[in-house]
Amino acid sequence: MKTKVLSLVALFVMGAFTVFAGNKTEKFKVKGNCGMCETRIEKAAKAVDGVSSADWNKESKMMKVVFDDSKTDVHKVHMAIAKAGHDTEMHKAKDEVYNKLPGCCKYDRTEAKHDSHAGHKH
Repeated sequence: MKTKVLSLVALFVMGAFTVFAGNKTEKFKVKGNCGMCETRIEKAAKAVDGVSSADWNKESKMMKVVFDDSKTDVHKVHMAIAKAGHDTEMHKAKDEVYNKLPGCCKYDRTEAKHDSHAGHKH
């Protein structure tokens, strides 16, 4: 009986230790509009092996993701979200994926374009 209790305590201590081992939290912007976007963005992030939590705020457009950095990195999370149709700070969704989003999910994709000829005389 004593050994069972000891092994349970050892398991608990090891389990608690691994939970904190490589956890990293990252915050970044993800483009989207509504609750459907929120579900899609969070589902895509959580599908990445090593991600333990993902929370996207539709008002601030900010994503908070917690992941085990020994299993994945933030780039993989960005790529998964972009594959689901949402632009991030690191990766842009493919046009064909974005175009398949429901109308209410079609966020503004316009970005300030830099004029490469500004200031040049011809």
